[in-house]
Amino acid sequence: MAANSPTATGLPTKLRDICNPVFDSRVWDDFEFRDDDIIIASWAKAGTTWVQQIVGQLIFNGEEDIPLSEISPWYECVLVPHERVRQRVRAQTHRRFLKTHLPLDAFRFFPNAKFIYCARDGRDAVWSLHNHHFNFAPILYAQINSNAQTGANQRFERATADVVAYFREWLARDGYPFWPFWEHVRGWWAVREWPNVMLIHFSELKRDMPEQIRRIARFLEIPIHDDRWPIILAHCTFDYMETHAQRVAPFGGAIWNGGAKTFMYKGTNGRWRDHLTIDDVCAYEERARAELGEECARWLATGNPLVSR
Repeated sequence: MAANSPTATGLPTKLRDICNPVFDSRVWDDFEFRDDDIIIASWAKAGTTWVQQIVGQLIFNGEEDIPLSEISPWYECVLVPHERVRQRVRAQTHRRFLKTHLPLDAFRFFPNAKFIYCARDGRDAVWSLHNHHFNFAPILYAQINSNAQTGANQRFERATADVVAYFREWLARDGYPFWPFWEHVRGWWAVREWPNVMLIHFSELKRDMPEQIRRIARFLEIPIHDDRWPIILAHCTFDYMETHAQRVAPFGGAIWNGGAKTFMYKGTNGRWRDHLTIDDVCAYEERARAELGEECARWLATGNPLVSR
């Protein structure tokens, strides 16, 4: 049986733990799921925070200035004391929605929760990630390296200013200097037809945000009241999120030079087209097909809808 595949019992099975200087998958082992929990998953830089904002707006019916970074944490992250996060999540009385960056085979799947997997063309994700990484504050590098085992090859360093070189190393070393990319997409793709799993693509959100919000609402079984719809839409725009960046960005933006405004970067696709060579593009596309298969690779590149719900 391939990793990430559903088992004979019908549920994906956790096959491994991932513990690194940034996250620890074991914290989910004793997580007390509720039947209406929502888990928003992604590799990284795929519109995760955008989807969290959308879900928050649906749950709170367009409420102004929701403290997203506090109420929807990255649960397995070890950059803040986990017990504090655990207690805060346990105390929540509203419908909970949490973030994970774990691959499916390192996650304890719960059949009654709803899972939204956010995806984005790897090239677009890397261009966004480069800004993310290049602007990390010194305090973050210090904390990650203090969490890591000693050794020169294990130190987490500032990203090179050369985004093309950054992309080439990311491709050659599969997600470097973060976690593997291809297995992440492959695992969640494998359960795309499950009734409690939704795949959503960054490009779909860009093309038609109102329709994607309605699609998410249907999946989560959250009614949208007509009088609140314009407010919900306005609160899910990039401009609104940028204006309220400190409430939206993870950790309130404290881990980036320039704060939360740095986290809320451009939100645009295709910037790599002006930088990558034809050989670079071919190398990426060939790798995508080899790792994901034709159908998944095409979806990852284009975001064309695959499901009706």
